[in-house]
Amino acid sequence: MASPQNHLAVIKVVGVGGGGVNAVNRMIEVGLKGVEFIAVNTDAQALLMSDAETKLDIGRELTHGLGAGADPSVGRKAAEDHVEEITAALDGADMVFVTAGEGGGTGTGAAPVVAKIARQGGALTVGVVTRPFSFEGNRRAAQAETGVETLRGEVDTLIVIPNDRLLEISELNISVLDAFKAADQVLLSGVQGITELITTPGLINVDFNDVKSVMKDAGSALMGIGAATGEDRATRAVETAISSPLLEASIDGAHGVLMFFQGGSDLGLREIYDSSQLVREAAHPEANIIFGNVIDDSLGDEIRVTVIAAGFDDVAAPPVSHTATIPAVPAVQKAPAVSSVRPAPASDGGRESGTLGDLPAVNLRRTAQHRAEPPAVRPAPAARPAPV
Repeated sequence: MASPQNHLAVIKVVGVGGGGVNAVNRMIEVGLKGVEFIAVNTDAQALLMSDAETKLDIGRELTHGLGAGADPSVGRKAAEDHVEEITAALDGADMVFVTAGEGGGTGTGAAPVVAKIARQGGALTVGVVTRPFSFEGNRRAAQAETGVETLRGEVDTLIVIPNDRLLEISELNISVLDAFKAADQVLLSGVQGITELITTPGLINVDFNDVKSVMKDAGSALMGIGAATGEDRATRAVETAISSPLLEASIDGAHGVLMFFQGGSDLGLREIYDSSQLVREAAHPEANIIFGNVIDDSLGDEIRVTVIAAGFDDVAAPPVSHTATIPAVPAVQKAPAVSSVRPAPASDGGRESGTLGDLPAVNLRRTAQHRAEPPAVRPAPAARPAPV
């Protein structure tokens, strides 16, 4: 009998349309590891400039490689005409990220088709998309809203990044070019924050099934990222993550939460445990809260925290109170991002109450069962990108 083989999660990132392909190019540029990249576009010229391993020109017959002309119906038809190619490219994936800039033709129209194929193939499917800047016009904004709602029905979890809110945490004189680069950076953050939870070993490890338990059939999700140095750095980083102007709603009542800490070798379990209390108090009492950590000594005294909350009850989430002081968008791999919230099925996770002492809440159900097993330290520094 053949011996069992360890299976590493196969993660594929699909950039759809101009915005999505640009985001994929950015991920490749900064060296995001452990994933396969796929670029899908109706613009043949833009596709040629992508470094993705797999490039799908879905506009050959319909648009002759000249793009969808900002018409989502053209983008959708182009994707439907190439279902077999898309299916083959996604074959074998355990998790698929679909990233796009909403409001245009290809990203808005084709992204739901790609997501549907991925989900029907059994992959955990996560959409990470942007809403357009208001200066891009009312037509693009209206198309984006329709596209977001269509995509929402085809993914397990959807993270929507409101580009206009990037301006609230950026310099007042930011250029148009830098504004779009910041949007690409946040798309990168949405994918990277989740991917590194799975692929990067650390002091507290998170596996694919941990992530799946939070994101499967979760609907809309909120994501925030914070960083801090000095005294109470972990707590202040978490406060920043859950109080960012990018958050369109609070994390109150979330049934599933992912938290990911990055820091140097001096990052302590007590720091993680104490700072995570802010999230535990806000989340649903029965929330499934998953923690991960990696060591990156290049960060020095800085701690970075990514918080992803999903699975809200059938009520509108309360608005967030922006009390933290938010710096400009940092030129690092992880920048704040978030989506609007809509009702989603609750996770079946449970949370231990007051019995874990000083241990971090790694996976509260799993930790309760394995209290005698200390976490193994497996440093794995994450690469840092060039400034945006």
